[in-house]
Amino acid sequence: MHALQKTKQPFSFFTESVVDLNAVNFWLQKFNPLWSSNQALGKVVQKEMAAADMVSLTLQVNRHFKFGQAGQHHPVFITIGGVRYERTYSLTRLDSQHVLLSAKKTTAGKASAWLADQAKAGDIIEFGLPFGDMTLPAKNSPLALLAAGSGITPMFSLLKALSQTGQMGAQPVQLLYWVKRHEDAAFSAQFEKLAQLHANFTFKIYYTQDAEADARLNETHAAQIADLAGSTVYACGPAGFAAKAEELFAQSAQAFQSEAFSMNLAPVDDIGFVNVTLAKSNKVVSIPKGQSILVSLEQQNIRPEHGCRMGICNKCVCKKAEGATRNLVNGAQHAEPGSLLKLCVNSAQTDLIIDL
Repeated sequence: MHALQKTKQPFSFFTESVVDLNAVNFWLQKFNPLWSSNQALGKVVQKEMAAADMVSLTLQVNRHFKFGQAGQHHPVFITIGGVRYERTYSLTRLDSQHVLLSAKKTTAGKASAWLADQAKAGDIIEFGLPFGDMTLPAKNSPLALLAAGSGITPMFSLLKALSQTGQMGAQPVQLLYWVKRHEDAAFSAQFEKLAQLHANFTFKIYYTQDAEADARLNETHAAQIADLAGSTVYACGPAGFAAKAEELFAQSAQAFQSEAFSMNLAPVDDIGFVNVTLAKSNKVVSIPKGQSILVSLEQQNIRPEHGCRMGICNKCVCKKAEGATRNLVNGAQHAEPGSLLKLCVNSAQTDLIIDL
């Protein structure tokens, strides 16, 4: 009796027979740029300006792409001039095959400048796995979303998901959004449409540098949130904005969470150098106070694993055995031994011993 042997499909046989996946991907992408044996890829199919300094790219993604949850972030890998850059962006799911990537162009941002000025239809972008905890609450409750600048992108993702799933009608949702000028406001037409479709959704955009400037986030805005004690409040923006939101809402809201995409400047008295002992590699390096530990180590040609550089993805977390640090986002100081330390958003205040 002859045993029956399952015939391998050509693609499976090809990928299993060739060890070098880079070579496999090279030849697959000669046929279709989205084909890959292991890479999560997206192809730009549309490009438009969401605001004066923000570009939005619609991308068709392949089967390896993991959507994640609304509000999360994806590592994005872009090669510019032969150099591979990793950046982090919050994507909005449009349908089962497409996502929206929106990026604010910054003066020194190589990746954001490439996306705004050079990316075009047909270009391929690689993605990593999604991460982040600022996702839709498990239980319906009043939701207040606070955004400043490009902090609007995860909020837009959350609002899109609420609308697509029908949850928008089950709970009141408020959006408070701060920009410098009218031309800097992204997705305003979409917010108008959402407000017309859903009576539970309201939004207000504040313009802080127009002729009649609106006030920045303060106590009066907290008073505008109905049922604050029963609401979940999310905030995303620069470090100062996130810190102010935490001051206003962390104790008064039912739940509060914030994300910051920039860090505060060090205090003027935060000067001098400290020694950092790397326990695993048995090295001691001198780094400046007031600067991100990750950046300081990189300047010493030490390359810890990292990702978002915003304190969200936790790739750079290591154990701190001894010493005091200051969080560059909210200013909090920590001296507890044995605690976990995010290298990207903390500076050293004293000599440190860390598990690197």
